[in-house]
Amino acid sequence: MAQKVGTVSRGLIAPIIHAGDDIAAIAVDTLLSAAQTEGFYIQDQDILALTESIVARAQGNYASTAQIAADIRRKFGTEHIGLVFPILSRNRFAICLEGIAQAGNRLTLVLSYPSDEVGNRLMAPYAASDESVNPWADSFPADEFIRKFGSYQHPFTGIDYIAFYDSIIKKYNPKSSIILANDPCAVLSATKYALACDIHTREQTKERLKKHGALRVYGLDDILSEPIDGSGYNSRYGLLGSNKATEQSVKLFPNDCQPLVEKIQDMLKEKTGKTVEVMVYGDGAFKDPAGKIWELADPVVSPGFTQGLSGTPHEVKLKYLADNAFKDMPPEEQYRAMVDYIGSHKKNARSVQIDQGEAEGTTPRQLTDLIGSLCDLTSGSGDKGTPIVFIQSYFKKFGE
Repeated sequence: MAQKVGTVSRGLIAPIIHAGDDIAAIAVDTLLSAAQTEGFYIQDQDILALTESIVARAQGNYASTAQIAADIRRKFGTEHIGLVFPILSRNRFAICLEGIAQAGNRLTLVLSYPSDEVGNRLMAPYAASDESVNPWADSFPADEFIRKFGSYQHPFTGIDYIAFYDSIIKKYNPKSSIILANDPCAVLSATKYALACDIHTREQTKERLKKHGALRVYGLDDILSEPIDGSGYNSRYGLLGSNKATEQSVKLFPNDCQPLVEKIQDMLKEKTGKTVEVMVYGDGAFKDPAGKIWELADPVVSPGFTQGLSGTPHEVKLKYLADNAFKDMPPEEQYRAMVDYIGSHKKNARSVQIDQGEAEGTTPRQLTDLIGSLCDLTSGSGDKGTPIVFIQSYFKKFGE
Protein backbone atom coordinates (compact mmCIF):
# COMPACT_ATOMS: atom_id res chain seq x y z
CA MET A 1 0.00 0.00 0.00
CA ALA A 2 1.35 3.43 -0.93
CA GLN A 3 2.05 5.69 2.02
CA LYS A 4 -0.48 8.38 2.81
CA VAL A 5 1.84 10.83 4.62
CA GLY A 6 4.90 12.53 3.11
CA THR A 7 7.52 14.60 4.87
CA VAL A 8 7.02 14.99 8.62
CA SER A 9 9.00 17.48 10.72
CA ARG A 10 8.86 17.09 14.49
CA GLY A 11 10.24 19.50 17.05
CA LEU A 12 11.69 17.47 19.92
CA ILE A 13 11.54 18.91 23.42
CA ALA A 14 14.99 18.88 24.96
CA PRO A 15 16.40 19.76 28.38
CA ILE A 16 18.07 23.12 28.99
CA ILE A 17 21.66 22.74 27.82
CA HIS A 18 24.59 23.88 29.95
CA ALA A 19 28.32 24.19 29.34
CA GLY A 20 30.00 20.81 29.56
CA ASP A 21 26.90 18.76 28.71
CA ASP A 22 27.37 15.78 26.39
CA ILE A 23 25.32 17.16 23.52
CA ALA A 24 25.71 14.00 21.40
CA ALA A 25 24.27 11.80 24.15
CA ILE A 26 21.47 14.30 24.84
CA ALA A 27 20.49 14.43 21.15
CA VAL A 28 20.41 10.64 20.83
CA ASP A 29 18.51 10.14 24.10
CA THR A 30 16.01 12.86 23.18
CA LEU A 31 15.22 11.16 19.87
CA LEU A 32 14.96 7.63 21.29
CA SER A 33 12.75 8.81 24.15
CA ALA A 34 10.46 10.73 21.78
CA ALA A 35 10.16 7.74 19.45
CA GLN A 36 9.18 5.49 22.33
CA THR A 37 6.74 7.98 23.84
CA GLU A 38 5.08 9.06 20.58
CA GLY A 39 5.18 5.68 18.85
CA PHE A 40 7.11 6.46 15.69
CA TYR A 41 9.84 4.33 14.12
CA ILE A 42 13.30 5.53 13.17
CA GLN A 43 14.22 4.68 9.57
CA ASP A 44 17.19 4.96 7.21
CA GLN A 45 17.54 8.45 5.70
CA ASP A 46 15.64 10.12 8.53
CA ILE A 47 17.24 13.41 9.58
CA LEU A 48 18.14 14.58 13.09
CA ALA A 49 19.04 18.25 13.34
CA LEU A 50 20.38 20.29 16.26
CA THR A 51 20.23 24.05 16.43
CA GLU A 52 23.68 25.63 16.59
CA SER A 53 22.70 27.37 19.81
CA ILE A 54 22.59 24.22 21.94
CA VAL A 55 25.86 22.98 20.45
CA ALA A 56 27.60 26.25 21.32
CA ARG A 57 26.03 26.25 24.79
CA ALA A 58 27.31 22.75 25.46
CA GLN A 59 30.75 23.84 24.29
CA GLY A 60 30.65 26.89 26.58
CA ASN A 61 31.53 28.97 23.54
CA TYR A 62 31.07 32.48 24.93
CA ALA A 63 33.06 35.70 24.97
CA SER A 64 32.76 38.99 26.83
CA THR A 65 32.74 42.45 25.30
CA ALA A 66 36.04 43.03 27.13
CA GLN A 67 37.56 40.07 25.28
CA ILE A 68 36.28 41.43 21.97
CA ALA A 69 37.92 44.77 22.83
CA ALA A 70 41.18 43.01 23.65
CA ASP A 71 41.27 41.36 20.22
CA ILE A 72 40.51 44.68 18.51
CA ARG A 73 43.46 46.27 20.32
CA ARG A 74 45.64 43.30 19.38
CA LYS A 75 44.80 43.64 15.69
CA PHE A 76 44.53 47.42 15.29
CA GLY A 77 46.47 48.96 18.16
CA THR A 78 45.26 52.52 18.63
CA GLU A 79 44.48 53.17 14.95
CA HIS A 80 41.33 54.88 13.73
CA ILE A 81 39.14 52.00 12.45
CA GLY A 82 36.50 51.97 9.73
CA LEU A 83 33.68 49.52 10.44
CA VAL A 84 32.13 48.65 7.11
CA PHE A 85 28.58 47.41 6.42
CA PRO A 86 27.33 45.87 9.67
CA ILE A 87 23.78 44.61 9.81
CA LEU A 88 21.21 46.49 11.88
CA SER A 89 20.50 44.22 14.83
CA ARG A 90 20.45 44.47 18.61
CA ASN A 91 20.86 40.73 18.97
CA ARG A 92 23.50 40.21 16.30
CA PHE A 93 25.69 43.30 15.98
CA ALA A 94 24.99 45.89 18.68
CA ILE A 95 26.62 43.74 21.36
CA CYS A 96 29.64 43.17 19.09
CA LEU A 97 29.81 46.92 18.43
CA GLU A 98 29.83 47.48 22.19
CA GLY A 99 32.92 45.28 22.47
CA ILE A 100 34.64 46.85 19.47
CA ALA A 101 33.97 50.36 20.80
CA GLN A 102 35.26 49.43 24.27
CA ALA A 103 38.74 49.24 22.78
CA GLY A 104 38.62 53.06 22.74
CA ASN A 105 39.67 53.54 19.11
CA ARG A 106 38.13 56.27 17.05
CA LEU A 107 35.58 54.59 14.79
CA THR A 108 34.01 55.52 11.48
CA LEU A 109 30.96 53.33 10.98
CA VAL A 110 29.81 52.88 7.38
CA LEU A 111 26.16 51.89 7.01
CA SER A 112 24.71 50.89 3.64
CA TYR A 113 21.44 52.47 2.48
CA PRO A 114 18.51 52.15 1.97
CA SER A 115 19.03 48.89 3.90
CA ASP A 116 21.68 46.53 5.23
CA GLU A 117 22.65 43.34 3.40
CA VAL A 118 19.79 41.30 4.88
CA GLY A 119 17.11 43.92 4.25
CA ASN A 120 16.78 45.95 7.48
CA ARG A 121 15.92 49.45 6.28
CA LEU A 122 17.49 52.75 7.33
CA MET A 123 14.99 54.90 5.48
CA ALA A 124 11.37 54.81 4.42
CA PRO A 125 10.64 52.95 1.18
CA TYR A 126 11.05 55.25 -1.83
CA ALA A 127 12.30 58.08 0.38
CA ALA A 128 15.09 58.75 -2.11
CA SER A 129 12.89 58.61 -5.20
CA ASP A 130 12.47 62.40 -5.40
CA GLU A 131 16.10 63.14 -4.68
CA SER A 132 18.92 63.31 -7.21
CA VAL A 133 20.87 60.60 -5.41
CA ASN A 134 23.19 58.03 -6.94
CA PRO A 135 23.25 55.29 -4.29
CA TRP A 136 26.32 53.65 -5.84
CA ALA A 137 28.43 56.79 -5.63
CA ASP A 138 26.95 59.20 -3.09
CA SER A 139 27.93 59.07 0.58
CA PHE A 140 26.57 61.18 3.44
CA PRO A 141 27.58 62.04 6.97
CA ALA A 142 24.84 60.84 9.30
CA ASP A 143 23.49 64.31 10.07
CA GLU A 144 23.21 65.20 6.37
CA PHE A 145 21.52 61.87 5.63
CA ILE A 146 18.93 62.51 8.35
CA ARG A 147 18.28 66.06 7.11
CA LYS A 148 17.77 64.74 3.60
CA PHE A 149 15.71 61.63 4.28
CA GLY A 150 14.51 61.96 7.87
CA SER A 151 14.95 59.69 10.88
CA TYR A 152 13.63 56.17 10.53
CA GLN A 153 12.52 53.64 13.11
CA HIS A 154 12.74 49.96 12.30
CA PRO A 155 9.15 48.70 11.79
CA PHE A 156 9.67 45.60 13.97
CA THR A 157 11.82 46.94 16.80
CA GLY A 158 11.05 50.67 16.80
CA ILE A 159 14.81 51.34 16.92
CA ASP A 160 16.44 54.26 15.10
CA TYR A 161 19.64 52.38 14.27
CA ILE A 162 21.66 55.41 13.23
CA ALA A 163 21.02 57.02 16.61
CA PHE A 164 21.43 53.72 18.46
CA TYR A 165 24.79 52.81 16.92
CA ASP A 166 25.98 56.42 17.23
CA SER A 167 25.30 56.35 20.98
CA ILE A 168 27.38 53.18 21.37
CA ILE A 169 30.47 54.33 19.48
CA LYS A 170 30.51 57.84 21.00
CA LYS A 171 30.21 56.45 24.51
CA TYR A 172 33.81 55.27 24.24
CA ASN A 173 35.26 57.84 21.81
CA PRO A 174 33.38 61.08 21.13
CA LYS A 175 35.33 61.56 17.88
CA SER A 176 33.66 58.50 16.36
CA SER A 177 31.12 59.04 13.59
CA ILE A 178 28.77 57.42 11.08
CA ILE A 179 28.60 57.79 7.32
CA LEU A 180 26.08 56.32 4.89
CA ALA A 181 27.54 54.81 1.72
CA ASN A 182 27.29 51.78 -0.54
CA ASP A 183 30.91 51.78 -1.66
CA PRO A 184 33.13 50.34 1.09
CA CYS A 185 35.96 52.53 -0.14
CA ALA A 186 34.10 55.60 1.15
CA VAL A 187 35.71 54.84 4.51
CA LEU A 188 39.22 55.24 3.10
CA SER A 189 38.96 59.02 3.10
CA ALA A 190 38.72 58.79 6.91
CA THR A 191 41.11 55.90 7.67
CA LYS A 192 43.16 53.19 5.98
CA TYR A 193 42.38 50.62 8.70
CA ALA A 194 39.15 48.69 8.20
CA LEU A 195 37.02 45.96 9.71
CA ALA A 196 34.56 44.42 7.23
CA CYS A 197 31.42 43.74 9.28
CA ASP A 198 29.23 42.28 6.53
CA ILE A 199 28.40 38.59 6.44
CA HIS A 200 27.83 37.09 2.99
CA THR A 201 29.67 39.78 1.00
CA ARG A 202 32.66 40.08 3.34
CA GLU A 203 35.28 38.65 0.99
CA GLN A 204 34.36 41.08 -1.80
CA THR A 205 34.41 43.96 0.70
CA LYS A 206 37.84 43.00 2.03
CA GLU A 207 39.25 42.59 -1.47
CA ARG A 208 37.92 45.97 -2.64
CA LEU A 209 39.31 47.77 0.41
CA LYS A 210 42.75 46.20 -0.07
CA LYS A 211 42.73 46.98 -3.80
CA HIS A 212 42.00 50.66 -3.13
CA GLY A 213 44.66 51.37 -0.57
CA ALA A 214 43.63 50.08 2.84
CA LEU A 215 46.71 49.35 4.94
CA ARG A 216 45.12 46.76 7.22
CA VAL A 217 41.86 44.89 6.67
CA TYR A 218 40.14 42.32 8.85
CA GLY A 219 36.61 40.94 8.95
CA LEU A 220 34.35 39.95 11.81
CA ASP A 221 35.39 36.40 10.94
CA ASP A 222 38.93 37.33 12.06
CA ILE A 223 37.85 38.65 15.47
CA LEU A 224 37.91 35.90 18.14
CA SER A 225 39.06 33.34 15.59
CA GLU A 226 41.25 32.08 18.45
CA PRO A 227 40.87 32.33 22.24
CA ILE A 228 41.59 35.76 23.74
CA ASP A 229 42.20 35.92 27.49
CA GLY A 230 40.33 32.65 27.99
CA SER A 231 37.42 33.47 25.68
CA GLY A 232 35.51 31.16 23.42
CA TYR A 233 36.27 31.40 19.72
CA ASN A 234 35.36 30.15 16.27
CA SER A 235 38.36 29.33 14.13
CA ARG A 236 36.48 29.77 10.84
CA TYR A 237 33.85 32.42 11.50
CA GLY A 238 35.08 34.46 14.48
CA LEU A 239 32.28 36.78 15.59
CA LEU A 240 30.06 35.91 12.63
CA GLY A 241 27.04 33.94 13.77
CA SER A 242 27.29 35.25 17.32
CA ASN A 243 24.24 36.27 19.38
CA LYS A 244 23.78 38.45 22.42
CA ALA A 245 23.94 36.32 25.58
CA THR A 246 23.99 39.00 28.29
CA GLU A 247 24.56 42.76 28.32
CA GLN A 248 28.31 42.06 28.41
CA SER A 249 28.72 38.82 26.45
CA VAL A 250 28.00 36.94 23.25
CA LYS A 251 27.42 33.30 22.41
CA LEU A 252 29.63 32.37 19.49
CA PHE A 253 28.93 30.07 16.53
CA PRO A 254 29.89 26.49 17.52
CA ASN A 255 33.18 24.81 16.68
CA ASP A 256 33.85 21.24 15.53
CA CYS A 257 30.37 20.48 14.21
CA GLN A 258 31.51 17.92 11.66
CA PRO A 259 32.94 15.39 14.15
CA LEU A 260 29.85 15.94 16.32
CA VAL A 261 27.31 15.02 13.61
CA GLU A 262 29.36 11.99 12.60
CA LYS A 263 29.52 10.86 16.23
CA ILE A 264 25.73 11.18 16.62
CA GLN A 265 25.19 9.24 13.40
CA ASP A 266 27.44 6.43 14.65
CA MET A 267 25.66 6.35 18.02
CA LEU A 268 22.26 6.08 16.37
CA LYS A 269 23.50 3.36 14.02
CA GLU A 270 24.70 1.38 17.02
CA LYS A 271 21.45 1.81 18.95
CA THR A 272 18.90 1.47 16.12
CA GLY A 273 20.67 -0.20 13.22
CA LYS A 274 19.54 2.70 11.00
CA THR A 275 21.59 5.28 9.13
CA VAL A 276 20.17 8.62 10.23
CA GLU A 277 21.53 11.78 8.63
CA VAL A 278 22.55 14.45 11.13
CA MET A 279 23.13 18.18 10.83
CA VAL A 280 23.67 21.30 12.91
CA TYR A 281 21.58 24.25 11.68
CA GLY A 282 21.42 27.97 12.34
CA ASP A 283 19.31 30.56 10.58
CA GLY A 284 17.05 29.44 7.77
CA ALA A 285 17.73 30.78 4.29
CA PHE A 286 14.32 32.35 3.71
CA LYS A 287 13.09 35.90 3.23
CA ASP A 288 10.19 37.40 5.15
CA PRO A 289 7.71 38.71 2.56
CA ALA A 290 6.23 41.30 4.94
CA GLY A 291 9.36 42.86 6.40
CA LYS A 292 11.50 42.09 3.31
CA ILE A 293 14.22 40.73 5.59
CA TRP A 294 16.42 37.80 4.61
CA GLU A 295 16.63 35.77 7.80
CA LEU A 296 20.13 34.35 7.20
CA ALA A 297 22.30 36.36 9.60
CA ASP A 298 24.57 33.36 10.24
CA PRO A 299 27.53 32.84 7.92
CA VAL A 300 26.09 29.48 6.77
CA VAL A 301 22.86 27.57 7.35
CA SER A 302 24.69 24.42 8.42
CA PRO A 303 28.24 24.32 9.85
CA GLY A 304 28.24 20.51 9.95
CA PHE A 305 26.28 17.69 8.29
CA THR A 306 26.69 14.02 7.35
CA GLN A 307 27.43 12.85 3.84
CA GLY A 308 23.85 11.99 2.90
CA LEU A 309 22.89 15.66 3.12
CA SER A 310 25.44 16.82 0.54
CA GLY A 311 24.33 18.18 -2.82
CA THR A 312 21.01 19.33 -4.23
CA PRO A 313 17.62 17.67 -4.82
CA HIS A 314 17.11 15.78 -8.08
CA GLU A 315 13.42 16.06 -8.81
CA VAL A 316 10.85 16.30 -11.56
CA LYS A 317 7.77 18.49 -11.48
CA LEU A 318 4.84 16.22 -10.64
CA LYS A 319 2.20 18.55 -12.06
CA TYR A 320 4.20 18.92 -15.29
CA LEU A 321 4.09 15.17 -15.81
CA ALA A 322 0.36 15.10 -15.03
CA ASP A 323 -0.33 17.92 -17.51
CA ASN A 324 1.94 16.68 -20.31
CA ALA A 325 3.45 13.20 -20.69
CA PHE A 326 0.65 11.34 -18.89
CA LYS A 327 -2.30 13.70 -19.21
CA ASP A 328 -4.64 11.53 -21.32
CA MET A 329 -4.41 8.35 -19.25
CA PRO A 330 -7.13 6.93 -16.98
CA PRO A 331 -6.43 7.76 -13.30
CA GLU A 332 -5.08 4.34 -12.25
CA GLU A 333 -2.90 4.01 -15.33
CA GLN A 334 -1.68 7.60 -14.94
CA TYR A 335 -0.78 6.99 -11.30
CA ARG A 336 1.17 3.82 -12.11
CA ALA A 337 2.98 5.43 -15.05
CA MET A 338 4.01 8.45 -12.96
CA VAL A 339 5.23 6.30 -10.09
CA ASP A 340 7.29 4.17 -12.48
CA TYR A 341 8.70 7.24 -14.22
CA ILE A 342 9.69 8.94 -10.96
CA GLY A 343 11.25 5.70 -9.70
CA SER A 344 13.33 5.43 -12.86
CA HIS A 345 14.34 9.08 -12.61
CA LYS A 346 15.41 8.60 -8.99
CA LYS A 347 17.75 5.76 -10.01
CA ASN A 348 19.37 7.77 -12.79
CA ALA A 349 19.22 11.35 -11.47
CA ARG A 350 22.66 11.29 -9.89
CA SER A 351 24.35 10.33 -13.16
CA VAL A 352 22.65 12.70 -15.61
CA GLN A 353 22.09 16.42 -15.81
CA ILE A 354 18.34 17.06 -15.60
CA ASP A 355 17.36 20.23 -17.42
CA GLN A 356 14.21 19.25 -19.30
CA GLY A 357 10.84 20.91 -18.87
CA GLU A 358 9.87 18.18 -16.42
CA ALA A 359 12.45 19.50 -13.93
CA GLU A 360 11.81 23.19 -14.58
CA GLY A 361 10.73 24.98 -11.42
CA THR A 362 12.14 22.40 -9.01
CA THR A 363 14.58 23.60 -6.38
CA PRO A 364 18.31 23.44 -7.22
CA ARG A 365 19.41 24.75 -3.82
CA GLN A 366 21.63 22.88 -1.40
CA LEU A 367 19.86 20.23 0.64
CA THR A 368 21.27 21.68 3.86
CA ASP A 369 19.86 25.12 3.04
CA LEU A 370 16.41 23.67 2.37
CA ILE A 371 16.38 21.31 5.35
CA GLY A 372 17.96 23.90 7.65
CA SER A 373 15.20 26.35 6.73
CA LEU A 374 12.56 23.71 7.51
CA CYS A 375 14.26 23.06 10.85
CA ASP A 376 14.47 26.76 11.73
CA LEU A 377 10.77 27.22 11.00
CA THR A 378 9.94 24.10 13.03
CA SER A 379 11.97 24.97 16.12
CA GLY A 380 11.46 28.73 16.02
CA SER A 381 13.68 31.06 18.02
CA GLY A 382 11.46 31.68 21.02
CA ASP A 383 9.92 29.52 23.71
CA LYS A 384 8.87 26.30 21.96
CA GLY A 385 11.68 24.41 23.70
CA THR A 386 12.33 22.24 20.63
CA PRO A 387 15.98 22.86 19.62
CA ILE A 388 16.22 19.37 18.12
CA VAL A 389 14.24 18.54 14.98
CA PHE A 390 13.52 15.09 13.56
CA ILE A 391 12.45 14.85 9.91
CA GLN A 392 11.11 11.73 8.23
CA SER A 393 10.36 10.83 4.60
CA TYR A 394 12.17 13.90 3.25
CA PHE A 395 13.74 11.82 0.49
CA LYS A 396 10.66 9.71 -0.28
CA LYS A 397 9.12 10.09 -3.72
CA PHE A 398 5.51 9.98 -4.91
CA GLY A 399 4.14 6.43 -4.74
CA GLU A 400 6.89 4.95 -2.56
